[in-house]
Amino acid sequence: MSVWTILWVLWGIAFAVIEGLSIRNDAKNDTLSEHLRLWFRTDTKLGRTSWLVISGVFFGWFVTHIAVAGAA
Repeated sequence: MSVWTILWVLWGIAFAVIEGLSIRNDAKNDTLSEHLRLWFRTDTKLGRTSWLVISGVFFGWFVTHIAVAGAA
């Protein structure tokens, strides 16, 4: 097993622990999704549009990256 595999697994576990604790804590603005809403100001039209554009570009790149990397 490579060091990168171990690091990705540890990252996934850390994320699950942090998100799980914030959900269990049940305080406002603890979870990642709540932070993203605050950071991108999705309560405004500009914030929603920015979020849609940025996430659309990222997910478009990510899907292509995964599909093409496997074919190369």
